[in-house]
Amino acid sequence: MRFLPLLVLALATSASVAETVLPLWPEGVPGKRVTPSKSTLDKIGPKGSTAGHETFINDPSIMVYPAANPNGAAVIVCPGGGYWFLSTNNEGTGVCEWLNSIGVTGILLRYRTPTSDETLPYNYPVQDLQRSLGLVRAHAKTWYIDPKRVGVIGFSAGGNLVGHASWDRTPRTYEQKSGVDDPRGPAFTIFVYGGGFIDKEDATKFREGFSVPADAPPCFFAVAHNDRTNPIEAAKLYLEYKRQNIQAELHIYSKGGHGFGTRQTKMPVDGWTKSAGEWMAAEGFTKAAQ
Repeated sequence: MRFLPLLVLALATSASVAETVLPLWPEGVPGKRVTPSKSTLDKIGPKGSTAGHETFINDPSIMVYPAANPNGAAVIVCPGGGYWFLSTNNEGTGVCEWLNSIGVTGILLRYRTPTSDETLPYNYPVQDLQRSLGLVRAHAKTWYIDPKRVGVIGFSAGGNLVGHASWDRTPRTYEQKSGVDDPRGPAFTIFVYGGGFIDKEDATKFREGFSVPADAPPCFFAVAHNDRTNPIEAAKLYLEYKRQNIQAELHIYSKGGHGFGTRQTKMPVDGWTKSAGEWMAAEGFTKAAQ
């Protein structure tokens, strides 16, 4: 199924036009979201979606950006935006462009927003991400993808999203409508200035009920030192990986703040994409397809 709506052209300002766009829930999106609060609407502003920022996503989809010379790996890209919008250029199409440059198929996930007023803001987005993992694997042969090498990358709230998809082991209950729902998590995770897993009162502790599971996927962590408590969180998550002898790599850059994405900042964080690409290669995720 192929679609090329105006939306594709609007989002593809920094990368080649998506070759394929698929709705995640063609037979109906599960669940019912709460009405956005005045606070959320004030943050979004009267224009709603603007250049590089998209919100009020009620029909989530994936946009496939194939590499010119695919090596079989694919990464589902989850932009940030506080669960009230998506940073679709800096943390979306720009990321797909970088992935394409190293032979990786980029899959931009337009997950449901805003969900910031939900009791669990990540719940519906996690449903969308799990669904997208199943769709990508179901189309692996057509899209020249190795289903065993489908990873995820998330930024800020998108980092929180991929963290939940990678580390939560609580079964999620929603109606499975198509047979492509995939209980497997990602093959690997790239966690860029994400958060939400440490205690709000004591940043040296994980929040109650959270732990890194023994079967967590290999993870690459990237964050700036001057990004609030996010470097503490990344370091603590990395130490849990190390304690359990799970493959991981941590980069805390001296400067770069929050939200750098794929922008060139002329600060140390500009090197994160090169390091992430080297990590994927070292772990065998970008090996040439046989």
